[in-house]
Amino acid sequence: MGNVLGGLKPELLWKHFEEICNIPHPSRKEQKLAQYIISFAKQNNLEYQTDDFGNVVIRKPATPGFENKTPVVLQGHLDMVAEKNNDVVHDFDKDPIKPFVDGDWVKAKGTTLGSDNGIGVAAALAVMESTILEHGPIEALFTLDEETGLNGAQALKPGFLKSKILINLDSEEDGAFYIGCSGGQSTFVRFTSKPSEVPANSAAFELKIMGLKGGHSGLDIQTGRGNAIKLMSRLLHELNYKFGIRLVSINGGSKHNAIPRESFAVVRVPKKVSAEFLAFVENYNSVVKSELVSVEPNLKVVATEVKSKAKVMDKTTAANLIDSLFVVQNGVIKMSADIEGLVETSTNLAVITTKGKAVEVILSQRSSVESEKKEISNAVAATFRLAKADVKQGDGYPGWKPDIHSPVLSVMKDVFQNMYNKHPEVKAIHAGLECGIIKERFPDMDMISFGPTITGAHSPDEQVQISTVERFWNLLTNALKNIPSN
Repeated sequence: MGNVLGGLKPELLWKHFEEICNIPHPSRKEQKLAQYIISFAKQNNLEYQTDDFGNVVIRKPATPGFENKTPVVLQGHLDMVAEKNNDVVHDFDKDPIKPFVDGDWVKAKGTTLGSDNGIGVAAALAVMESTILEHGPIEALFTLDEETGLNGAQALKPGFLKSKILINLDSEEDGAFYIGCSGGQSTFVRFTSKPSEVPANSAAFELKIMGLKGGHSGLDIQTGRGNAIKLMSRLLHELNYKFGIRLVSINGGSKHNAIPRESFAVVRVPKKVSAEFLAFVENYNSVVKSELVSVEPNLKVVATEVKSKAKVMDKTTAANLIDSLFVVQNGVIKMSADIEGLVETSTNLAVITTKGKAVEVILSQRSSVESEKKEISNAVAATFRLAKADVKQGDGYPGWKPDIHSPVLSVMKDVFQNMYNKHPEVKAIHAGLECGIIKERFPDMDMISFGPTITGAHSPDEQVQISTVERFWNLLTNALKNIPSN
């Protein structure tokens, strides 16, 4: 037991979570954590199986008297989003996450915490290890590479699971049961420039947009938070038409499923307008801070003169790039008419990277309606094709259609009512849960998703509420006890 989270309840869950924090497990590099899961199975004499992708399933027999219960699979993903503050030195491939307790919250020191989905994984391991819980036959499925495109779930094959009910442990709101999710699609854009020599009598400046909250591009898209790349494209658009800037590079964001918190660009302007240029940027800082003051109090836009010998992009490519970034849709496109407060369709300008002669852009689209997902994805692609860019789109993943008559939902509602003497919230989520893909692979599987309260997921502000973790655990273990007979 670690000495940071050792006093928290339930002890078995927090023990496993702290051990998970000690094992580096960013997306696509979860193999050490997968080996920890396999070692755990061996140590506890539990049957386990892996597939070709590296997904792991552990099986635990029913406790005596519960053999006829419907088999249940507990499911979570092993990878975490690797984000850190700019001033934090941390190698996600080698360094452990450093959790700490702050009142009723567990946080990390300047990085993402990995409670998404480390708490769910820890809960499943605690169930599999416990010798006092009562339950029917249980499988625990641990998928890989969820955060970069639900790839572990995509790789699942029929027959890998034997259960009839799936409890996904990857939701982030105490007291809410999720029975549906959005599907997703990524759009990949590439501009290729013809570099030009540095203009004579010009000065180089680095533009920085920093201090934004970022967040999950599905769960937080309706909050009105600033998108650093969109704010940068707006600034570059104005600077280009006022000063005729020459663009050297533009970078921003780091994850396809996160709202970008920072963006950086290097531009050149005639030396004779340097003072006016700096004043314009300073004024832009005041304008956007005023617009976003209630949601982005730490937003900062600055320009600093730098020494640069790098060539500039050709004018046509730079103009096409800046204009298309400026006009492409971003944020909420449509709210659901059926479920109050649910974002139905959205798009996020997620990542931009300058690599030599090329500028690459990643955008992600989400919708719980397949036809709307296709429409917004095509609209985004068309925007960049008009700007003469090369555009490709990923295969995407399906949504999970809500079933209000789900048997496991009925069980969970009854358990919740008996425990807390109130009704739970039943929701769909504007994010990609693996349930949609697993449902496609196992169409007869009955599903539900729930979890403790986690805020700031996919950003260094991520935190999990301790009191809700205990409620989550009690709800999970009571539900397993009350699963109906097969």
